[in-house]
Amino acid sequence: MTADHRVPDARGSVLSALDQRSREIFKRIVDSYLETGEPLGSRNLARILPMALSPASVRNVMADLEGLGLIYAPHTSAGRLPTESGLRLFVDAMLEVGDLTSDERRDIESRVAGGGAGRTVDDVLSEAGRMLSGLSRGAGVVLASKSDQRLKHIEFVRLEPGKALVVLVGEDGSVENRLIDLDPGTTPSSLVEATNYLNTHLRGRSLAEARAELNQRQRQVRAELDQLTARLIDAGLASWVEASGGRPDTLIVRGQANLLDDVRAAEDLERIRLLFDDIETQRELVHLLGSAEAGDGVRIFIGSENKLFSLSGSSLVVSPYRDSESRVVGVLGVIGPTRLNYARIVPMVDYTAKLVGRLIGP
Repeated sequence: MTADHRVPDARGSVLSALDQRSREIFKRIVDSYLETGEPLGSRNLARILPMALSPASVRNVMADLEGLGLIYAPHTSAGRLPTESGLRLFVDAMLEVGDLTSDERRDIESRVAGGGAGRTVDDVLSEAGRMLSGLSRGAGVVLASKSDQRLKHIEFVRLEPGKALVVLVGEDGSVENRLIDLDPGTTPSSLVEATNYLNTHLRGRSLAEARAELNQRQRQVRAELDQLTARLIDAGLASWVEASGGRPDTLIVRGQANLLDDVRAAEDLERIRLLFDDIETQRELVHLLGSAEAGDGVRIFIGSENKLFSLSGSSLVVSPYRDSESRVVGVLGVIGPTRLNYARIVPMVDYTAKLVGRLIGP
């Protein structure tokens, strides 16, 4: 199972603030919402809890959960429903995702691959979308294009602090969307800079060619950097700081007074500074392109997180699928109300993505 259920620090701290009783009550409220869509009140909660608690004690716990922003009351004197933040916490930290049964796997395979070897890729993708829609009671989503397309435009759209959508527009007009993880600290401005740089320098190339060219540029910059620093080090004006695990990208400059009398050395130092900036930029670009090529795993977007379709009150469960050479060639999944049966749909989407990858071949 490749579902991504990592808990960010903020959610982890909220989870750690809940004792066993609070977690049980919160889980029952979410389970009830996912099953019925209706609020759950303190009296009904007290009846189904595994521990003996009075309705008044349950209400006290519910008040604490509400204070944490995990549940809310849709009406005065009503029961409680999970908030989007509450659903996110539940999905990240408390959702128990099982595996499909043998019968469920056979059912999916018979629907998606039912036509045998004569089926086209479009047939497989269309049937996968219909099958996911039917089994989930939501809408099946399939985004597909050629993985080796030559790029006309690339854009990184930030969805949340740790995730982004990569929009790839091919020269043939095709559009492909991929979900990627972002390194901590990646800023919106750095994504804009990456978008502008790549569209200026790498238009007309495939993702693989773009990465290869950036890697070549990195090697050229590194070679020039080595030559310049070697001159300064030989002259006794600079040295690399000592560190384990290889040479760091930190140059300690010594004898600054001598640099003032050595115009060439001062120019070399300024050029070194610019090369360091260039290497850092290239490194981030290579990482972003690598993430775009390797986007993987089931992703879940809940409510307002779901920027991909901008539908309030909806959730999106998606996974990329790959060809026989492990290249990402599309994304499929389910979009539906926030009270989707995540425990059932996550393994369904995951298995369907793997199956489609096997069926479409190279």
